[in-house]
This record gives sequence, C-alpha cells and structure tokens, in this order.
Amino acid sequence: MPVMSIVACRMYEDEIVYLLENDTDLDDVVLIENGGHHGLARKLTDVGYAHRVLPLDKIKRNPEGGKAKKITLIINIIEFGLDASPSTLRDVVYTEIKHLTEKSDLILLLYGLCGNVLGNVEKDFESSPCIVRILKDKDGEIVDDCIGALLGGRASYLETLKSFKGTGVYFLSPMGAANWRELLQSSRLALSQDDMSIAKYVFDYSGYKKVAKINTGLSNEKRFDEHVADFARCFDFDVVNISGCSTLIEECYRKAKSEILDK
Repeated sequence: MPVMSIVACRMYEDEIVYLLENDTDLDDVVLIENGGHHGLARKLTDVGYAHRVLPLDKIKRNPEGGKAKKITLIINIIEFGLDASPSTLRDVVYTEIKHLTEKSDLILLLYGLCGNVLGNVEKDFESSPCIVRILKDKDGEIVDDCIGALLGGRASYLETLKSFKGTGVYFLSPMGAANWRELLQSSRLALSQDDMSIAKYVFDYSGYKKVAKINTGLSNEKRFDEHVADFARCFDFDVVNISGCSTLIEECYRKAKSEILDK
C-alpha cells in the first residue's frame, strides 16, 4: 500500500482538513502525536473524519493488506515559532523528513521558502528512495510562505503587495487570525501575548497601516471576523478584504499523490 506523508506548519490545519474531506484515495490517516497535532485532531473530530493519533515510533509500515491503490497518509504537524530562526526551522524540517523517509514513498512539505532556507530541499533529498516535494506554483516556483500559497504563488503575491502602493500590510489567514498573539510572541515581536509594545513600534517604524483579511472560503476557524477585528484594534489598522484559496495546495497534493499512485 502506498504511503504518503505530509510535514506541515500548523498554519495549514484548515487546508489539510479540506484536502482530507474531499479525498477518496485514502485508506488510513495517521497523525503523529507530537504536541503540534492537537488542533488538527480536534478539527478532524469536529467534522467526523476518522483518523488515528500515534507516536512516530509506533507507526509501522505495512505494505500488505488494505485496499488496492489506496493511500496511507501520515501527517506531521510542526508547531509555530520556528520562522523566528530560519536555521532552526531548516534543521527541524530536515530532521522530520529523515524520520519519515523509511516509512513513506513520498513526503509533501506544506511549507514555502520561509526565509530562503527550504529552497534546496528537493535537491538535498534527491538521492533518497523517498520522494520529497514542496509547495510550488503553476510556474514551478516554490511559494514564499503560507500567505503566498493562499494567494496562488509568487507572481500573485507580488501583484497583491504592489496593489497596496507601498503601504505596509500584515496578512491574516483564518489560522493566522486565530493565533496572531501567539505568532507575534513566537516571532519575538511581542514580550508576551498581552504585551504588544514591540510589535506596535516595529509596525509603526515599518509603515504598516493595514491588515489584509484573506478570505479562503474555509470555515474551520469560526471567529475569523472577531480575531481580525481584535488585531486591527490593537494596532489601529484598517481592515481590507482580499480573496485567497487553497487551489495551489490542492494541486500540489494531487500531483504528489499521482507520483505514487501511478507507479
């Protein structure tokens, strides 16, 4: 039975739920029990999606049995905070890839360049018997980050930035909005989740005036409007609405599956 793994930042929880709910090729879905899995596990339970949660060392590869041409999917969710140290992010992601290579036919990273530290990941693992893929846009370019993924890739991201004509904009997806205080603290822009003085100084110095609310059409985070409004009040930002979608992520997921299903 083909085995595919996803190594993803928590920012992609909602997109993963959407992928799983709309996939008929999966026979078994296993979340690695590592602390970062709780949010995704809760959302899958909320929508009634069957899954298992196991420590990595308890996940055994079983090539026999199961439905023919169905996939076992292993999901490894990595917590927030690593973007504050790109070298640490790279080390953690590479370590998780190495842990999963013996258990998987293909590993899909739901990450982008993230400070240009993951741009060579496919090349770095090309000698591995396990295929490694990362999010790319229709032009074959690795996306910059989770925001770029939701906006359709590097060209679309750049055009969106240009549309604000030099005004600093902070982008919030539903997951980003639900966790913005934690994200700012983990990125060292806040002393605590209640003290935003550093972030206010940095945003003011950098000319940030707006928060862009990315409407993805996914509704796993129920209080999106409220969270964005909370952020806007804290920093005295204007809220602008922009459209996003999971199409790029869906296409990368589909291509990754086809690489192992078509063998």
